[in-house]
Amino acid sequence: MKRLLIITYYWPPTGGSGVQRWVKFSKYLPQYGWQPVIYTPENPERLACDESLLGDVPECAEIIRTRIVEPYGIYRRLVGRKGGRTEVNPVSGGRKSLMQRLSLWVRGNFFIPDPRVSWVRPSVRFLKRYLREHPVDAVVTTGPPQSMHLIGLGLKKALGVRWLADFRDPWTEIFYYKHLGLGKFADSRHHRLERQVLDSADTVIAVTPYVRDDFRRRTATPVALITNGFDEDDFAGRTPAHHEGRFTIVHTGLFAADGNPLNLWDALAGKCAEDPAFAARLQIRLAGKTDAEIVEAIRSRGLGDKLVDLGYLPHDEVVAEQLGADVLILPLRREPEYAKVLPGKIFEYLASGRPVLGIGQEDGAAAEVLRDSGAGEMFGWDRRDGLIEFICAARRQKSNIEKYSRRVLTGKLLELL
Repeated sequence: MKRLLIITYYWPPTGGSGVQRWVKFSKYLPQYGWQPVIYTPENPERLACDESLLGDVPECAEIIRTRIVEPYGIYRRLVGRKGGRTEVNPVSGGRKSLMQRLSLWVRGNFFIPDPRVSWVRPSVRFLKRYLREHPVDAVVTTGPPQSMHLIGLGLKKALGVRWLADFRDPWTEIFYYKHLGLGKFADSRHHRLERQVLDSADTVIAVTPYVRDDFRRRTATPVALITNGFDEDDFAGRTPAHHEGRFTIVHTGLFAADGNPLNLWDALAGKCAEDPAFAARLQIRLAGKTDAEIVEAIRSRGLGDKLVDLGYLPHDEVVAEQLGADVLILPLRREPEYAKVLPGKIFEYLASGRPVLGIGQEDGAAAEVLRDSGAGEMFGWDRRDGLIEFICAARRQKSNIEKYSRRVLTGKLLELL
């Protein structure tokens, strides 16, 4: 059996479809004759993790963990929200306290490319020794955090390994890059490191056509497209969540303040005011990490009694919520660069068979997937016309989603390997 070394920060992952990516690839790789070897931090800092997803990891997988030193724990203690809430995305364009702005400046200018950079050198040293004794046939690094790619770069320089750099999000073109408060030196270093990774990898993998095309303009290295996706096994035989007599509007996953769909809350408040029967049935269910501003916006519009804030749920319960929804909402971040992004949750939304209401860029990657699949419609952030009509119709038109199956996508990965 061939061996693939996968260098990833998120293991076990959160429930998000994007960071599930390599758990799902690992699940199907042995069927094609590849053993996954996972290299990951022993003590990572993150908002949440989902141990239930480790049931997808095949018995033949080898897991290697080493300790990491990073500053996020200190940051959260300094700027965490009251009641234990922390921001879903602390690097955004929202209003920040002096301490938050200072912390972001330090993060952007002293931790390049990200606060996990201290793990790069010890990881390269460790893996050089490991690979000499336990060879692999290829190495994959997956980011963000983009420091994972610097580990791959170090191994490429030292050992000449076959290396695939998997970008789940862009690097210097990511929507929050401009909010890091970078000085000229830091900005230059980010771009220089990005260029080294793009030019040194044997293959670069992007998850959206927009990011693929952007990378192709900047490097001679082959750039392939492998989107995120859904796993049929997660939905087979799953019982939908049932809420007797309720009309449920559901969001799953991370819900950040810079993606707050105010036009949706306004439209729902207006509909409830004029239609008591609709108001009596409406329930807004949030399953995942949600910024306080989202909850405040819903309550301030008189919808607080309609809100069920479930918090973080195991992945199987998230799937049940998706299957049981009358409408799934897909709010995108209000940043122009986000037009290139495909949120991981969109693919599970497709697999659920429920209508998807998007709020965001009407000409971006996510809108294109909704149009292509017939799963729903994307409304601009300030557009209210047609919102309630879409919600009340709550019908799925067609289905064109097979190409987003994790099994099919693993086959595309094998073509690259």
